Amino acid sequence: MTTPSVLIPIAPGTNRNQELADAFELAGASTAQVPISDLRRGEAKLADHQILALPGGFSYGDALGAGRLLALDLETWFADQVREAVLRQMPVIGICNGFQALVRAGLLPGTGAGAATLAANVPPGFECRWVTLAPEAGSSSPWLADIRGPLRCPVAHGEGRLAVEDLESIGGRTAFRYVSDDGGSADGRYPINPNGSVDDIAGLVDSSGWILGLMPHPEDHVLDRHDPLRGRSPGGNCTQLFAAGVTAVSA
Repeated sequence: MTTPSVLIPIAPGTNRNQELADAFELAGASTAQVPISDLRRGEAKLADHQILALPGGFSYGDALGAGRLLALDLETWFADQVREAVLRQMPVIGICNGFQALVRAGLLPGTGAGAATLAANVPPGFECRWVTLAPEAGSSSPWLADIRGPLRCPVAHGEGRLAVEDLESIGGRTAFRYVSDDGGSADGRYPINPNGSVDDIAGLVDSSGWILGLMPHPEDHVLDRHDPLRGRSPGGNCTQLFAAGVTAVSA
């Protein structure tokens, strides 16, 4: 069986890319961290890989808005490659800044009537704390296939509040919700819901389930020792999320 390859594009200001590579390699994949400039020159292509992973950070210094210039890369420079990847159901994951880029590129519910967007946190300010995530029951997304319970991981963002004009417009596309440590509903309560996201939504999938975006950082909790509670927290680590993506292209 061929080891799946994960493409991790790097733009100026990107970070958490090494942690993301470590998470996928722990799950059995190989990774390629490739500067956007190399992709523009055609020195690497999406078609050379089986998974696309957009890391967190502050791509292009978040000029014009968080993730906006990276979104423009996806919409313009790499539009044909992205279109082909979507058609062949290439697993795609965007984390934090990567999630912002996927929404602003319209790959997740980010355009049209009732569009979703990611706005400044409520209460305002940069949030850096651990949260508990519940996978959406009944989701058919391959990314969620192996997740059996809540996950625990940190958030680190100032512009992570999911806002929508019409909540029904993203019906069936919720991937994760913020929940209390005992798995109970956050009901919008801070800091269980750390940014004021509508309906406590922490992540979305597209209509096919192959594209996943989430604001928290699962790559920062793939070993029990990453958790300051040293594995004593109620939520498990996030290796199963990355393993699910690898499994989806290894079958």
